Amino acid sequence: MSNSSWCTVESDPGVFTELISNMGVPGVQVEEVFAMDSLHDQQQCPIYGMVFLFKWKADPQPRETVETSNGLFFANQVVQNACATQAILSILLNQDGKIELGKELEAFQEFTASMSPEVKGLAIGNSDLIRNVHNSFARPEPFVMEDKQATGDSDAFHFISYVPYRDTLYELDGLQKGPIELGPCTNDDWILKAKGEIQKRIEAGGSEIRFNLMTVGKSLQDIYSSSLSECNAKKEELQVKAAAGGDDGATAQAQLIQLEDEIADLHIRLEQEREKRKNYKIENMRRKHNYIPFLLKFLKILAEKGQLNGLVEKARKKA
Repeated sequence: MSNSSWCTVESDPGVFTELISNMGVPGVQVEEVFAMDSLHDQQQCPIYGMVFLFKWKADPQPRETVETSNGLFFANQVVQNACATQAILSILLNQDGKIELGKELEAFQEFTASMSPEVKGLAIGNSDLIRNVHNSFARPEPFVMEDKQATGDSDAFHFISYVPYRDTLYELDGLQKGPIELGPCTNDDWILKAKGEIQKRIEAGGSEIRFNLMTVGKSLQDIYSSSLSECNAKKEELQVKAAAGGDDGATAQAQLIQLEDEIADLHIRLEQEREKRKNYKIENMRRKHNYIPFLLKFLKILAEKGQLNGLVEKARKKA
């Protein structure tokens, strides 16, 4: 398989959310984390896992990995540029039924269950669905460039995942021999433990500030829509009690006022999420659009009008 058959993928929540949706997984959303301390304030609950992007460099000492027999999905990265999609799959395929995977990913999970990590990596590379969804974000290139392997001085960036699985926190990095076990965890404390591990990586990078952290969790639209339905049902009950009068009616009336504020807030949040998804769609269309024919035509017109040389010279002076 040619390494060049897989494109690089931008670390962006809109891109990752669309990748997940196009793989047939509904109700899952990716959110960017701008500050580590804000992780505990995330509205996106539950969070299924985290994807971390960092500047890769070889570990001075091999990391200690484990062999698992508990059904954990782990694949070696055998295809260059596949790390973004593998990081996503490492979270989606380790949810023990918490999310709906869709027909094709369910079949893929079942098909690869007994395979070794290396063969699972090959299976990812040979999946038409996964490869086509990944490459749907390929940028149009006017020239075919020779592939260059990353050297010690080059900027090679890499995606890894942190995911809780059956009361244990794992770091899943396709470039490692196997999963890295980070210790026992619960639904309440795994984010705090993962945060500590990510902080260590950031500090190990010294002055390097180019990294990115995203959470993979339940769709905020689904969360707010569900909460809104519950609030509206509760509102109807309180309206009946308030209409009955008496002390209970007065209490219900006070609760109704508070509930109306909550409902109004949910409507605002839901509308913000819809607007955000709409913007994601527009931005992703722009990412995929081929602007090269337009640019070439534009440059040709400038050259025909004798304006190109002057603009080039002006740009050189400005640079």
